[in-house]
Amino acid sequence: MNKRLRAHADEIVRRAIAAVQPDAAVRRALERETLTGRVVLVAAGKAAWQMAKAAADCLGARIGAGVVVTKYGHAMGPIADFTCIEAGHPVPDENSFRGARAALELVADLGADDTVLFLLSGGGSALFELPLIAPEELQDITSQLLACGADIVEMNTVRKRLSGVKGGRFAAACAPARVVSVVLSDILGDPLDMIASGPAYPDTSTAEQALAVCEKYRLRLSRHARECLMQPTPKTLENVTTHITGSVRELVAAATDACEKLGYEPVILTDTLACQAREAGSFLASIARTHARSGKNLAFLAGGETVVRLVGSGLGGRNQELALAAADGIAGLDAAVFSAGSDGTDGPTDAAGGYVDGETAAELAQAGWSAYGALENNDAYHALGAVDGLIFTGPTGTNVNDVAVALVRTTGADV
Repeated sequence: MNKRLRAHADEIVRRAIAAVQPDAAVRRALERETLTGRVVLVAAGKAAWQMAKAAADCLGARIGAGVVVTKYGHAMGPIADFTCIEAGHPVPDENSFRGARAALELVADLGADDTVLFLLSGGGSALFELPLIAPEELQDITSQLLACGADIVEMNTVRKRLSGVKGGRFAAACAPARVVSVVLSDILGDPLDMIASGPAYPDTSTAEQALAVCEKYRLRLSRHARECLMQPTPKTLENVTTHITGSVRELVAAATDACEKLGYEPVILTDTLACQAREAGSFLASIARTHARSGKNLAFLAGGETVVRLVGSGLGGRNQELALAAADGIAGLDAAVFSAGSDGTDGPTDAAGGYVDGETAAELAQAGWSAYGALENNDAYHALGAVDGLIFTGPTGTNVNDVAVALVRTTGADV
């Protein structure tokens, strides 16, 4: 392993994630709002604990009660007297349902003068759920969507119509109380009705679009599920004010600044990356190879969210697959490709992402692995683990997509 490049990669990931913590953004949003009457807090998503903690620190006893639903391992202690629930992700579980029920109970008796402070972040589609179909079928449909390579908008177009709290239905349940929604965006373009499936935003999707996704990926659906897809969702919500805070653009900007400080000339390729993880990794490797003799130290950055098509039985995530797919392409170069999720978890693993450099392909072979074979079995986690190629950050408290970087060092340029 190239220790210098690995140290640079870890530093870039650390600085980028530190720059998109939601604390200050939540405080800024609250400074612009006057919260009237009784105030209750509901927070859902991978960054829910951090956002709720920031709100509690800012408002103190002004918040009468709260429910916080986040991913397992993401709650970092008690907050006031709020109910904190850790739940399943990316597939919802009984705790996801329990959290949604607790939130609905909390807002059930609020009046027109009262306020619901709703703090939302990515991951809420699984973590904050009240299924309109059998829970087992909802879990199966979620697994089907994850396995087929559907993008997040396609997934949420279907999931919101099978839920009693998504697609604006949670905000409708809060009425007549006012909802102040603070949203940490994890979807390209910040479509508010798609982030965590839009519990507090009018649904712009149609039943026809949901059915088209089901047909495209040949999803197995019961008759009842198909009937739910056809049910209307709220198209207007008069009781909601929404503030977007944080996005992948900020993540990429912070990574760019970190690259500059480490002596690389940065080039932002895109902050709307949306393709197969393997394709993105191969593309970044090709760019690195093209510029390997430029005489400059360069950093090429891409932010967004790739997808993985599950065909094997291994373990991994989209960031790990992206990195592993670049290993053969940069073999022998003084270069590295790495990718990490800003929330600190990648797929159903404890790693945030993956790292490879010009020595990784040989190290994999020595350890009895090949990048191609591991990718075919969707087993990037174990392959990268064998060569110290996993990136670990632990839960970060934020969630604004992923950042992928190709670093290239060339003769005559030093970092």
